[in-house]
Order: sequence, then structure tokens, then C-alpha cells
Amino acid sequence: MQKRVMTGNEAIARGFWEAGGMVAASYPGSPTVELMEALFEYDDIYSEFSVNEKVALEVAIGASFYGARAMASMKHVGINIAMDPLMTFTQIKTNGGFLLMVGDDAGMSSSQNEQDSRVLAQFANMFVLNPGNSQEAKDYTKLGLALSEEYNTPAMLLMASRACHSRSIVELEDRVEVPAKGFSYDDGRYTMLPPFTIKAQQAMKDRIARLEEYAYGAEINHLEEVDDKEVLLIAPGMIYDNLKELDLKVSIYKPGMVFPISIKKMEELSKKYKRIIVIEELMPIIENQLKLAGIPCEGKEIFSFTGELLTEDIFNGLLKAGVVQGDKMPGRENPVVPRPPMFCAGCPHRPVFDVLKKAKVTVIGDIGCYTLSVLPDIAGSHTSLSMGATVGITKGMAKAKRLSGDDSPTVSVIGDGTFFHSGMTGFLNLLHNVDEEDNMTFLILNNSATSMTGGQANASSGLYNNVDDIQVHIEELLKVMGHDKVQLVDQFDYKSLKEAIAKATKEKGINIIITTRPCALKYKIKEPNFYVDPEICIACRTCVKTNCPPIHMKKYEGIDKEKSSIDPDMCVGCSVCSQVCPVGAIKRREEK
Repeated sequence: MQKRVMTGNEAIARGFWEAGGMVAASYPGSPTVELMEALFEYDDIYSEFSVNEKVALEVAIGASFYGARAMASMKHVGINIAMDPLMTFTQIKTNGGFLLMVGDDAGMSSSQNEQDSRVLAQFANMFVLNPGNSQEAKDYTKLGLALSEEYNTPAMLLMASRACHSRSIVELEDRVEVPAKGFSYDDGRYTMLPPFTIKAQQAMKDRIARLEEYAYGAEINHLEEVDDKEVLLIAPGMIYDNLKELDLKVSIYKPGMVFPISIKKMEELSKKYKRIIVIEELMPIIENQLKLAGIPCEGKEIFSFTGELLTEDIFNGLLKAGVVQGDKMPGRENPVVPRPPMFCAGCPHRPVFDVLKKAKVTVIGDIGCYTLSVLPDIAGSHTSLSMGATVGITKGMAKAKRLSGDDSPTVSVIGDGTFFHSGMTGFLNLLHNVDEEDNMTFLILNNSATSMTGGQANASSGLYNNVDDIQVHIEELLKVMGHDKVQLVDQFDYKSLKEAIAKATKEKGINIIITTRPCALKYKIKEPNFYVDPEICIACRTCVKTNCPPIHMKKYEGIDKEKSSIDPDMCVGCSVCSQVCPVGAIKRREEK
């Protein structure tokens, strides 16, 4: 049998293909981005990055309605966007196998919050499979689709961030074609309105009970026992692998299905062991299932409710519980010098936030690469909450300011990908209760890519390249909505950008500025680089304060004072540093 080293994301894509999957949709968000990108390699599958997670879920639901095996993938906060259709879809007796793949981000490596998606699955009455490595990711994908069809229910495949990105050996198998069953209306099966929903609610309850019966003897729920019946550790997903690194002589129960847990199995085990300790990240989902069933267990009084549970965290928790003896295991030291996040060289967002910082205005931010503007080195925006939230927050703040007698401007910043994801409705809502005394300026940073997650396309990317097929002009869309004060600005024309922002923030009403430069990294934009003439440079650091990676201070031979310098290998020639230099010390090299 052929084997390959794969990430968890790649293994899920392979499993979906092997299982006869037909339609998959997603919205890019770490740690799940690479799953859809891996699916693009399989010609037998239709796959897409949708405009947002709700739409992605609905695309996959449509395929399942037709009887095809389907999958939607997203990060944990993406479920928030998709909850409306999800909560109703889970009432429906599933036709084609349906898998909702979710990547949780305990420790918030690339997220604004922590969420335990098992809570939402339990809320929605979905069973949850929790792989810990790439082989399990592939196998559980196939199992999830099969169980989805057998029990007529959507399934959740839950992956930790490290499991999505870590690599291990995977055994490859051939694709098994699973023809779509077709769509037929069956006594209100797809019509979730009373009285059909009352019947569906009972069916949903019954299938969870049947799945709990399945969990009792399911092969994916492993029990490893030792002679000592003092303690049983419950360790799902990747926590099991972290626990095994400790090589403890202790019994372990690894549930592959983490909801529902087989209460019958756990009651049997509770009679054999004096203590049951649940090791799970974030919320006490398994622990609470056991306690509600009257099974004594320990968990969150030992282990943290936030962050990842790595090997040292597990050891220290077990040390606290008296299960192991010895000294506390120290945390991992990172020998790599930390690299603070910053805008890429040539990033078109940099001049925008340089101007905003100097303008000293209140700036409501959003989610995207430009979120980096809240960091101290840039300090160009002041809030960051969720996708598309900036528009409504700006309106609410501006109204509150006016009612408080504060006529200072409020500025909003949103990217093109986020605009299409969930910002459009906010811009439409701006037209409700418009007051000529309002003072709101909106900057839409149109860089023709969903850049923070790897440069995926969005609805305006087709205007800049010949590959992407959607070509929506944001300016025209806003004008059709009814916005009349919309202008385009090239943000690399620093003076024009500064004047446009100054003018807009002084004018009353709703002013919208759309910046037009594309993502330098995505489109590999590079012009002749700039250099600093140290004889002219006055070491004022104005260029350094733009936070461009190639710019730093250095000592020149024969000059006592440190002067500005530009790394020619990193500079992409955006020209912003040259435009902000007050003495003309930064010049473009001539092309050879």
C-alpha cells in the first residue's frame, strides 16, 4: 500500500476524495486553509472558497440535499457566521453524507478568541469525531461521511490547530465512487417549519441516542489498560499523543467520538477504576457528560480552561493530581528569536496607517492583514473585534459621539475580502437614519486578495488578474446601494492619500475612500529599490516609523551618527519612505 507524509488538512482532503466526496466549500481561515487548497488538486470534486462561511455551508448543504457526499470547512469562529443555517440543517434527516470540518485554535495562534466547537456541536445535536494525527484525520473523514448517511445526521470533524498542520504517515487508498441519490421531496423532510420541525426535533434526539449506542463498541474509541486500576485517564485527539510522550504506566481511554460519549461504557469503567481524570482542552465537555450521568470524575480543577495542553502541561496537571511524582516540568524554551508581526515589504496598507496615526483620529479596525495596525509599533487603529464589525461599530460610535456633543471624526478601516464577507450589509445599514451632521470616514483597502490567509481570491480579484472569475467593482456596488461620496485613491501617492483622508474627516456625512494598490506579496510586485544617501539623511527616523521591514538605522563609515539604511534585497520599491523623507535623502536606484 502506498504511503505518504501529509498534514492533517491534506489527509482530510484525501479522505474526502477516497470516500467519494463530490462538493466541498470553505472560507479561508487558519488552521483550515490548506484543506480546501489540497482539494483543488482533485478533479473528481467541485470545491470553492465561498464569500463567507455561511455561504460555504449552504453550498455544501445543497449538495447533500441532492444526495451527494459533501463537506464544509472553516475555523472555529467561522461557525458563528454559519450558525443560522446549521442549527436548522441539523434537524433535517441528511440525504448525502455531510461533514462539517472545524479547526479549533486553543491558545489563539491566529485567532481573536478561543472557542470549543464541541459546545456548538452539542447545541446543534451533531456527533463529533476528534482525530489526533493525519492517519486518523483521513480515516475519520471517511467514517464521518458513512455514519452521517447511516444515521441521517450531519457530522462534525474537529481538529486542533496542531493536528491540522502537523505531518505524519498516511496510507493511501483508491477512491470509491458514491453516486448521488438525487433529490425528492418527502413529507416535509427539507421544509423546516411547524409542524414538520416538531417531528424533526424528536428524530434528532433519537439519533443522538442511537449514536451513543454506536459509541459503546466503536473501534475509534480505544482503551489501553494496565494492571493498576487506580486511575483512568481520558485523552481525546492530539492530547492522547502528547500524553503518550510521557510513557506513563497508566490506563488511557481515547475516545475518537467525543460527543456523544457512551455513558454505558463509562459506567462500566467507573466501577473498575478508583479515579477518572478527563484531560481536554478548553471546555469540560466530556467531563460534564460524565458528571451529568452521575459518574465521578476530575478535570478542569486540574487542567487549564484556556490554551493548549502540551506534554508539560499534562505532566504538571497529573503532578498536581498526585498521579505522577517528581519535579514540575518546565515549559518549552523557544530558541528562535521572536519575530514581531509586521506588514510585508511593499504592503499597500502601510501608508494608510502611517497617515491615520499622524492624523490622530479614532480608527475602528477589522479582521485582516491590517489588524496588525493595532500593534504598538504601528498604532494606526484602535479596535479589532470580528469580521465586518467595523462598519456597525463606527456607526454606533459616531451616533453616540453626536448625542454626547462630540463632533470629532470616526474612521473605519476594512479590507476588500472582509467587505464581501460581512461588510456589505453594514454599508447598506449606514443609509438608515442618515444625518447630515454625521462624521464618518470609511477606508476600504482593496488589495485584490484575501491576504492574511495566503492570498486567496475574493469577489474583486478578477479585476486584477485573468485567473479569478468574479470581477465586482466595490465603487460601483456602493453607488448602486446609494452612497454618493465614494472616491478611489492610490495610497502610494502619499500626498494625495493624506489630503483625501484629511478632507474626508473634516467633512460631515459618510465619506468612503477605496485604496487601489494590490497585495505586493500575492502579486509579487517589485520595482527598482530605494537607497539612502547618508550625507543628506538627518537621522530623523521618519522613514523608520513607517515600519517597513527593509528600513533600519546603521553606522556608515566616516559618519559618527547612525543614519537610515534600506536593505536592497528586501525593498520592493513602493516609494513611501522616499515620499515621507523631509530632506529628500531617499532615492530610487536606476534600473540597470
